[in-house]
Amino acid sequence: MTRHLRRRIAGSALTAALALALTACFGSSKGGANDNPNADVTITFWHGWSAPSEVKAIQATIDAFEKAHPNIHVKAVGNITDDKINQALRAGGSSAPDVVSSFTTDNVGEFCTSHAFVDLTPFLAKSGIDPTTTFPGPQLSYTQYNGNQCSLPLLSDAYGLYYNKDAFKAAGISGPPKTMSQLDADAVKLTKTSGDSYSQLGFQPDYHFYESTITHFAAQWSPTYFTSDGKSNVANDGALKSAMEWQKNLVDKLGGYARLDKFRTSAGEEFSNNNAFMTGQVAMMIDGEWRAGMIDDSNSKVNYGVAPFPVPDDLADQYGKGYITGTIVGIASTSDKQNAAWEFVKYLTTDTDAVVNFANAIHNVPSTTAALASPKVSQDPNFQTFIKIASDPNSTTTPASPNGGDYQLVLQNLGYNFQSGKQSDLQSGLVDAAHQIDTNIAQVQ
Repeated sequence: MTRHLRRRIAGSALTAALALALTACFGSSKGGANDNPNADVTITFWHGWSAPSEVKAIQATIDAFEKAHPNIHVKAVGNITDDKINQALRAGGSSAPDVVSSFTTDNVGEFCTSHAFVDLTPFLAKSGIDPTTTFPGPQLSYTQYNGNQCSLPLLSDAYGLYYNKDAFKAAGISGPPKTMSQLDADAVKLTKTSGDSYSQLGFQPDYHFYESTITHFAAQWSPTYFTSDGKSNVANDGALKSAMEWQKNLVDKLGGYARLDKFRTSAGEEFSNNNAFMTGQVAMMIDGEWRAGMIDDSNSKVNYGVAPFPVPDDLADQYGKGYITGTIVGIASTSDKQNAAWEFVKYLTTDTDAVVNFANAIHNVPSTTAALASPKVSQDPNFQTFIKIASDPNSTTTPASPNGGDYQLVLQNLGYNFQSGKQSDLQSGLVDAAHQIDTNIAQVQ
């Protein structure tokens, strides 16, 4: 099993520079493509997969496409980062890609507003594809910005709760928590202290820990990050404030920030066999579907289960939802083979068998409504949990922004300060964060 690269907001440090650089190079997309999709042509496809099994899986998808479209040949180039994409799209020329995929959904806003990627709306209409019925809501949200559908989803990640069944049994807990109050109670019950540290930690809410980010947690409250006119809504959104307050309260219940952060710094690397959940040091953890495959392929002895992440007590009827993100794919506006490129993008993103086969091969969640419902999708019970999360109509994502994930970085920094006690007035911090988010966006518009 090979994991999918994470879409963590750490990668957003370069987003403002990317937005400015791309905007300076692209005034508008090419608009109507006039190349002949039936001509014998070679298109270049850049993607980020690098592990042998991933490369084999994407090549199998390409081979199937070429068999169905013998006149279109695809030259694949792997292990491509957004830095390389940025450089190539700025430079243009014959060596630039025609089709580009990225693991960083945070950069969709820049790709759309700079017109580095073409708006796919005319291509979708020409092919008779209704994106609102083809793709689930979260996937549509993170692949477009302000009405510009400049990318489409190419597989997804869904986040849920991993829990140690043996630890639960030993603590007399019958099953995974469904509400935040249950999660808190279980986390305390599962925690075993050893001096000023822990021999077992029930749950690690520290924002610096693995996938425990404010946006992943806050999805369970379904916050609205921006108003309809694009202004930051974080100071007025009670859901986001509640999520931060829940996290801070749990930090305090489990011994305080200093103790939790000391434990975090001694824990193993996230993507290693020394992962704290995989070694049994942490009894519950938020993570994506790829973790199950990593555990199964490792020497970990943890007897684990997966479930949807708990929801706030007043939203108990929405249990089953979670945070959704994924890989995106688009057509470079510099390409002079856009019709042929569209045939490939359409196949990658909307052909049900292609989506299902690729998802099964690299252990990611399918990204179309039909593929999620396909009986050909892996029926492994743990994987099916994430299929259900991705299919849940209440699942959410973080929306695109013209300067990428900058607003998430601002919120994450506030979260760091609030959990550690450096910021005691959360509402004041949210007001400052909203101002900073709006100021940063204005700088790239």
